[in-house]
Amino acid sequence: MQATQTRYSVEEYLEQETTAEFRSEYRHGEIIPMTGGTVNHNRIVGNFYATLKYGIKGRPYETFMSDLRLSIPTKNIYTYPDLMVIATPVIYAEGRRDTITNPQIIVEVLSRSTENYDRGQKFEYYRRVNSFQEYILIDQYRYYIEQFSKTEDGKWLLSEYEGDESVLSLSSVEFQISLSDIYENVEFE
Repeated sequence: MQATQTRYSVEEYLEQETTAEFRSEYRHGEIIPMTGGTVNHNRIVGNFYATLKYGIKGRPYETFMSDLRLSIPTKNIYTYPDLMVIATPVIYAEGRRDTITNPQIIVEVLSRSTENYDRGQKFEYYRRVNSFQEYILIDQYRYYIEQFSKTEDGKWLLSEYEGDESVLSLSSVEFQISLSDIYENVEFE
């Protein structure tokens, strides 16, 4: 006997999200509950966000943390990246003020349960967003960051940063941050 899988419309998903106690992603009709974050995950996102927000202050960008939803209509996906940088103005999904469509930079902190998805299929989804120029993957278990930067000819270039002395330089926004600042107060296992 096969289990029947419930499919939801985008409208049903968005309605459910307005009253949900926890966030969920939407992928092709499926609603997938998001896993909870760790203390290290929150420290890393918070450290990066705080430094980046003030580092680009006064420039035409806005920085958002994981409570802002991203719509990828060409793939029928709704998700919550850990951090996004958006070149202003913010472009909202049609009829929404809680869902955007134009991130320039997306940052994800990797966990053991989401690492493969973040590197693979999720990155593939993100690449369908026209404004998307840079993807930062931060390992929460060691000093290690992968940066994917979109080149002028549409290819993605990988740069790796390892060790607390390394400095991450964003390619699509003038900004640098040391790994020691990103990983401040992080307790590795």
